[in-house]
Amino acid sequence: MRAVAIAVAASVLATIPAFAEELPQRKPGLWETRSTSAEGETVAKQCVGPGTDRAMLGGMTGGACSKVEVKKAGAGYTVATECMVGQIKAVGNSVVTGDFQATVRTEGTTKLTGMPGQPGPVERRLVVEAKRVGECGPGEKPGDVILPDGRVISMPGAGGAKP
Repeated sequence: MRAVAIAVAASVLATIPAFAEELPQRKPGLWETRSTSAEGETVAKQCVGPGTDRAMLGGMTGGACSKVEVKKAGAGYTVATECMVGQIKAVGNSVVTGDFQATVRTEGTTKLTGMPGQPGPVERRLVVEAKRVGECGPGEKPGDVILPDGRVISMPGAGGAKP
């Protein structure tokens, strides 16, 4: 269960536009994310409100991540990150494209160092395709992640976020 929660959180964070170089925020509403990696596919939904992406990214830049660099590149953006999650160091590079109104696509690679039970670094590739599927449902609030079985994970600091 913990692995599923981490995978869902990672896939949702992967769709979040970073704002060192200002990126558009996703249009408010319900977004479905389909994350594909060597470990398989994860599908989740997230209720996005004004400022939800900034609030969630603020948790990265103000906490676990010492580096979040965004640069405009052609029709999209490149994102470079360095984060510590406990004893695990994660260094990532992603390309983000889309119109942020209906679609966002992120393709990235993360190198993980210090993973328990791993003799050396582990490289993970992840593709996240997010699409807006409508308005948030009754009782859903900005930042809520809705798992396929209907369980809801509330992302700290993302609810009631301001633009």
